[in-house]
Amino acid sequence: MKTTLHFRKYGAGPRVVLAFHGYGQNEGHWRGMATMLGPDVTLYAFDLFYHGQSKLAKADAPLRKKRLGELLGQFLAEHNINSFGLLAFSMGAKFALTAVEQFPDKVEKLWLIAPDGIKTQFWYALATYPPWMRGVLGRAVLRPERLLRFINTLAQRRLVDSGLVRFAEWQLESREKRLRVYRSWVGFRHLVFDTKRLAFLLNQRPTPITFFLGKYDRVIPHAGLQEFIASLKNAHTVLLEAGHAGLIYDVGSYVRRHPEEVRW
Repeated sequence: MKTTLHFRKYGAGPRVVLAFHGYGQNEGHWRGMATMLGPDVTLYAFDLFYHGQSKLAKADAPLRKKRLGELLGQFLAEHNINSFGLLAFSMGAKFALTAVEQFPDKVEKLWLIAPDGIKTQFWYALATYPPWMRGVLGRAVLRPERLLRFINTLAQRRLVDSGLVRFAEWQLESREKRLRVYRSWVGFRHLVFDTKRLAFLLNQRPTPITFFLGKYDRVIPHAGLQEFIASLKNAHTVLLEAGHAGLIYDVGSYVRRHPEEVRW
């Protein structure tokens, strides 16, 4: 099987935006946002690997930034794209931030919605970095009961937020979802970033960045991003009365009332 980074094109304007959805979604989640970007924008919405129609030749091999950079570079060359904006939600920010590192001089603007990859989440690190814990997560694909009991015990001892427990239960409710959790967490574990280097690259122009964050988000808490945001010269934050799961829709509602937030 050949590696395929699937995308759908929306619009036909001269300015280009590359969009990367969040966990459990696909490129179609950007359809509504595409119209809000305005008639002068062409939006290329990608499926992340393990989602939609994007496929890795070696599905169980972790994706590295160099390989992702090669795939994005090939896409840019094929479509004669010399500069672009980036739009990403949650896990999709790992792809967008890779693009920043690989093509810093081509990135004109970023919109990051509850971005993953900036602040390493403790539970994500625990689940993916120790090899023995990856084994636990792998076994949970077939038998999730033990992992769910463990998570509930942590919640009872107030070691983890109850909202995160509900999020975990939802993600583990079917074998298909459990397999996607395992492959996404383990497969993207090398997409990690040096925030000081990222800030340096973004501050060279400086590149304008808008962060859309949820006040009640327990998956990507806005407090954990403040240090990085403060290190940027041209960053703007929109804090919404929202959690994590439906944040992309809350951003859509906000942008309908404030279209200037996605124009440039």
